[in-house]
Amino acid sequence: MKINIHYTHQQFDELYFTGKTSVVIDVLRASTVIVTALKNGAREVIPVGTVDFAMKVSGNAFGGQTILGGERNTKKVEGFNLGNSPLEYKPEIVSGKSIILYTTNGTKAIVKAKFSENLYICCFNNLPAIADQLLKVNKDVEIVCGGSNGNFNMEDAVCAGNLVNELQKVDKTIEITDSGRASSVLYKSFGKSIAKMLKQTEHGKLLVENGFTADIKECAQFGTTDMIPYYLSGAIKKLEIAAPLNDNVNEPKII
Repeated sequence: MKINIHYTHQQFDELYFTGKTSVVIDVLRASTVIVTALKNGAREVIPVGTVDFAMKVSGNAFGGQTILGGERNTKKVEGFNLGNSPLEYKPEIVSGKSIILYTTNGTKAIVKAKFSENLYICCFNNLPAIADQLLKVNKDVEIVCGGSNGNFNMEDAVCAGNLVNELQKVDKTIEITDSGRASSVLYKSFGKSIAKMLKQTEHGKLLVENGFTADIKECAQFGTTDMIPYYLSGAIKKLEIAAPLNDNVNEPKII
């Protein structure tokens, strides 16, 4: 297995990810929102790259089973039901619903990687579960950070380094690229207190200034769920591993 990390998705064409196993990370806050929504019973999360497309998709929905969620510059988009705070995606609000989600960075990264053979969504909350799944798949991995408007951000790079560290705990032979080694160093330097690190990042400071301090605490929770969000045919759903068909085979299924 070889691990490669990209600190932004903007330099890539969509076809770059064709046939690859990819992981998208946007700690503050799209990845955490997706994990939380599915954990709390959402039927699916549909990531979109523009507000206009979000409105178009929601216009085709029916039966009151669709919720528009997302943000521009940390604030809820006008006309949307929810913003981009994981604390908004409560079971009584999202259970059984389809969430159409637009965010400044995270959903754009997911859409860019949509042609991946396997596409997972990772944050600190579900990081150990994602590591376990990648080890089971045992293929080269492209980790894609949401970044900040096409630029590097600390929180996604540290989370990516944490994922590399979890994988290497189990398999010392895993190969990592230079970007992977750099993220691993960042994690070892700044990952001892995730909440402290998040508060000190540029985006973390912006969230605090805009009244989202509680979100940082939520996004800093490590290994609190085994939820594995999996992208397939335009939507992100919960991945479950079916009962073994024989001694060596576990067949994934989307529910």
